[in-house]
Amino acid sequence: MSERKRWSDLSRPQRSFLSVSGVIQVALWLAALRDLRRRPPELINGSKRLWTAVVFVNYIGPILYFWKGRRAEPA
Repeated sequence: MSERKRWSDLSRPQRSFLSVSGVIQVALWLAALRDLRRRPPELINGSKRLWTAVVFVNYIGPILYFWKGRRAEPA
């Protein structure tokens, strides 16, 4: 079995990529949770509890929420 790499073992581009990826993931997570909290239940496809759980799935959860979980607001 191979040894796990430590942060100090990674090259500068690898550390940068991981840092940027982490920031993007947290930003998506926070944006989805904020929108979910503020949006009325009738503008959400399904239950708020279900979408809150889905949002915690790395990357795909918040993207799925923004793609399929929200209904358009009436004009």
